[in-house]
Amino acid sequence: MAFAAVTPLARPVSAMLRCVPARRPSSFFGAVVPLSSSVPATFSRQAGATPGATPAVASVARSASAPNAPEPIHLLGACGQRNLRDRAIQASSTRSEGSRALSSRAAAARGEVVAGAAAIPTIGFLGLGIMGTAMALRLVRSGYRVTVWNRSPKKTRPLVEAGAIAAPTAAAVTAACDITFAMLSDPAAALEVACGPEGAAEGLKAGKGYVDASTVDVETAVKVAQAVRATGAQFLEAPVSGSKKPAEDGTLIFLAGGDWDLYERAGPMLDIMGKSTFFLGPEGSGASMKLVVNMVMGSMMAAFAEGLALGERVGLDKNTILQVIEQGAIASPMFSMKGPLMVNGTYSPAFPLKHQQKDLRLALGLGDELAQPLPVAAAANEVFKKARREGHGRDDFSAVFEAVRLQQQE
Repeated sequence: MAFAAVTPLARPVSAMLRCVPARRPSSFFGAVVPLSSSVPATFSRQAGATPGATPAVASVARSASAPNAPEPIHLLGACGQRNLRDRAIQASSTRSEGSRALSSRAAAARGEVVAGAAAIPTIGFLGLGIMGTAMALRLVRSGYRVTVWNRSPKKTRPLVEAGAIAAPTAAAVTAACDITFAMLSDPAAALEVACGPEGAAEGLKAGKGYVDASTVDVETAVKVAQAVRATGAQFLEAPVSGSKKPAEDGTLIFLAGGDWDLYERAGPMLDIMGKSTFFLGPEGSGASMKLVVNMVMGSMMAAFAEGLALGERVGLDKNTILQVIEQGAIASPMFSMKGPLMVNGTYSPAFPLKHQQKDLRLALGLGDELAQPLPVAAAANEVFKKARREGHGRDDFSAVFEAVRLQQQE
């Protein structure tokens, strides 16, 4: 398989591109189906190919903000080498001050009504927790007609007050909407909402799309995809990197996999909710990427908490520790954001600790399936489990510091 270096078109992304065979896996585990319309020969975002040619991308990065004159991209290997500068300028997804490149669809994404424009898709949203509420609100405020549902109906109130429509079931949402997004808490919830009684699958049919942004394991992503496709609808997994504030600001990073056509159709909505999107391949690839990212994040946080607790134990000022770290080689936006919470002992949840521990558990499960040792992540998971047992599950995941402090005092 040939690979190519990529010069990023936009500030947040740089992706490795490779040639895609005429057939690709329909699931993470290797079953193959005809390429069909899942990955077209012509790309409308940051990667492109001659119409009718085999597409030259398996991992595509797309940004909601791109420079006016991007550097050329060169695709190498079996697909040959092409300068895609002109196509990139025409096709790349751009956003300036929150808007995409001028087109009727982009105007729809901004909530504008354009004479003669194609019908603006109706949007559904399932799951209105910390993340789902912020994401759905951005869609409502951008002018989309959004129908929402949550297992606890009272959580729909802020969305209804903003202009959304509340539906009684997940099936009612998907039946009423062209594209439905889901942001559920764990694999069990993702399966129940998609496949259970009055679930999303009951309202799906050909022409509709289901985008699952939940953080789940690969097996769950594949099961949901199969249930969705059995109805004739299209499926896209799109777990996110980011927490409450990025969700509110529309700066999430989407890690997508599944049906390319739906990835294209959902593009304007993804741009409203996020700053960049990676299309990684078939369903399961997005789930894997998310687990890798959150495994690293949890391990970093556990180590950070241990260092801060050790410094406190030997009499160092915690604020000074943060200043030293911020000015050195291990400076991290996460440390800058979470350090003050840990110093002050205030843990208003942006990313609940119970979800971080769940993601570590899922990552360790993936490692077990592959016989891949993950000793650092395993140790971090034990610390997060201890914090959950001590009652910090609903606190921000930086509250792991409290468990570390207690452990060092024992």
